[in-house]
Amino acid sequence: MTTSSNEPILRVERLKKNFGGVLAVYDVSFELKRGEFLGIIGPNGSGKTTLVNLITGFVRPSGGRVLFKGKNITGKMPYKIADLGIARTFQMVRLFYNLPAYKNLIIPLCSSRVRRMRGGKYGEKDDEAVDLLDDMGFERDSYVPYKQVGTLPHGYLKRLDLARAMALRPELLILDELFSGMSMSEVASTLPLIEKFNREGLTIIMIEHRLKELFRVVDRVLVLNFGEKIAEGTPDEVMAEDEVKKAYLGIDVEIPPDPGTA
Repeated sequence: MTTSSNEPILRVERLKKNFGGVLAVYDVSFELKRGEFLGIIGPNGSGKTTLVNLITGFVRPSGGRVLFKGKNITGKMPYKIADLGIARTFQMVRLFYNLPAYKNLIIPLCSSRVRRMRGGKYGEKDDEAVDLLDDMGFERDSYVPYKQVGTLPHGYLKRLDLARAMALRPELLILDELFSGMSMSEVASTLPLIEKFNREGLTIIMIEHRLKELFRVVDRVLVLNFGEKIAEGTPDEVMAEDEVKKAYLGIDVEIPPDPGTA
C-alpha cells in the first residue's frame, strides 16, 4: 500500500486542543507517508474527530502544529487547506438536500484547485459529476444521480459525501466514520472503492469503529484515549497492547500473581 518515498506528506507535532478546562487532544504527534493508509480508533469521546478538525482547519489548536507537504498549515481556514489537497468526509453528512445528487459535486468541481489541475480550464461539470457518482455506485441508468438528495437512503448519502471529497482530487483523504449507519451490504460495496483509491496512490486517514473492515485495509493504526495517543502500530500490534484492551475494548487485563506470594 505504501509508496517508496520516505518524506511524510503529513506531520502532526504535539497537537493540543482544550475547550475550557477539558483537554480534547493532548500532545498528539504522528507522521504519514505518501500512499499510506492510517486508521484512527478509540472509544467515543477520545478526541478522534477533534484531531481531524484540527488537521483540516475546522478547529484552531491550543498548541502544536500541522505540516502538509512540509508547509505549516496550522490554523488555516478549511477552504485553504482543501485547496492545498486535503479533503474530508463528515460523521454527519453536510449536503444540499434539496438539490439532485450530482449537483452536490458542482462546487468542488468548480474549485480553484481543480481548475489549476486542468490548466485553468473547466470540463463539462454535469457530465463529470454523473460519471463520478456512477463510479461510486450511483447507478446512472436508474437515475439515482438525478434524484433529490433528501429522498436517498443513508448509504447513498455517505457515498455522496465521499464523492464530493474525491471531486477535489485530493492528495490526502480523511474519512470520519464513513461506514457509520451503513448496512453490511453497503459497507461491502464501499470498501473496495476505498481500497482502489489507496492502490492508486491516495494517502488516507480513516476514523472507524468497525474494526474488522478497517483492519482489512490499513497499514497502521493510531489509538486515542482521553485525547492522548496510547498506541501506534500495525493492527495486530496495537490490539495486543494492554492499555488498548482496557481503554478501547473495556477488557480488564489480568495481572499474573507474584510467584513468591502464590
